[in-house]
This record gives sequence, structure tokens and C-alpha cells, in this order.
Amino acid sequence: MTLLPNCEPAAGTAPAPGAGAARRNRGFALAGVALLAVALGGCSALTRPAPLRQTFLLEPVPPPVAAKARPGALRVGIVKVAAPFRGKAFVYRIGDLRFQTDYYVEFLVSPEAMLTEQTARALDHARVFERLAGPGSAADADWRLDGFASALYADARDSATAYAEIAVTYYLTPAGGVAQTPVWTREYHQRVAMRDASPAAYAEALNRAFGDIVAGLARDLAAAPLPAH
Repeated sequence: MTLLPNCEPAAGTAPAPGAGAARRNRGFALAGVALLAVALGGCSALTRPAPLRQTFLLEPVPPPVAAKARPGALRVGIVKVAAPFRGKAFVYRIGDLRFQTDYYVEFLVSPEAMLTEQTARALDHARVFERLAGPGSAADADWRLDGFASALYADARDSATAYAEIAVTYYLTPAGGVAQTPVWTREYHQRVAMRDASPAAYAEALNRAFGDIVAGLARDLAAAPLPAH
């Protein structure tokens, strides 16, 4: 197949000076455009479509109801999250000091808001205290519970099995307008194997891990020896 047009002059017609060179230049230019179009068409056919963004929520199974509710009211404050895991994008640990995020896979809301809300829901369901005030509530309370998540990621360092890893430390202080010394604190750490390396498997394992954490929190708060308040 020829990419160049037939540019031979008509019989009996003498080409103008320089016309042959001009026609050759135009022919080469057209050939270059045609080859570029073929190349681009081939590339686009081989390129995979852009991945769709996936979103997930943390919704652990509620803990069991406590045998007896503690007197008084508990306000759930904020469960803060360490800076590397504070964004909505999923975080993967790929080395001892190496982490990466996935732009196309994320939590529907920020981890801080999600952990705070689910902690409040779990303690409300377990009825650890007679009354519970959620985040932002103006209701009076006797105690305040805050937390800090120091780990929230999928550990992909082992090529055979990936793990959902989460660590949260909770602090219980007397409620009041000034800074108070915690009367009770405990760190919870869970590492749950994922069924595969997919984002959905990470979300499932993380839900199981955090479900174990809030179940332990409810159990320990119900049994903790607290000072008279």
C-alpha cells in the first residue's frame, strides 16, 4: 500500500520550478500524519479504561449489651487519626517504612468522623452507661471518652496474605470545661487476615477488626473501676 498520492504531472505539462520538491514535501507530511493516526489508534485500543472510584464505609457488628448499665452519662468526643491515615484514600503498607495510597479507593467519609460515629453507636447499643451523648451533643454528661487511632491500613508486605491493621487508644476523663487527667485508658490493636488483596476484602477485614475493638471497649468500660463522680 502506498501512502503517497500520485503526483505525476499531466502529459505535455512542464512542472513549475520547485514544484516537484514542494509536492514531495507535502507527500511526506501527509504520510507522517497518516502514520501518527495509525499509531494513536493502536494505542487507544490497547489502553484499559480508567478505573472507577470505589467507596466504602466502616460498619462493624454492634457489641453485646452490658449486663448492667453504669450510672451517669457518657459523652463520646472525637477519635482522632494519625496524620498518615487521616485522609479518605485507602492506605497500603508495602514496606517497613513505605506506604502508598490508592486514589480510586477510599472511605465515603473521613476516618476520624467514621471511627467517632461508630464508637458512639457501639457504646449506645451496648448500654454501658445509662445515657450516652453523641459527638457534638450539648447534653450534660459525667464522663467524656476520646480516642486516637495510630494505625489504619492494609498491610501488604507479605505477598501470601494481606492484613487489615488498626490500633486505637481510648481515654476516659471526667466531663468538664477544663483539661482533665484520664481516669482510664486502654489501647486496642487488631490485625485481621484478608481473604484476598481486593479493596472489598480490606473493608471486610477492617470491619471485623474494629468490631472486635469496640466490643472490647464496651466490655472493659463496663467493668472498669471508676472513681466516684
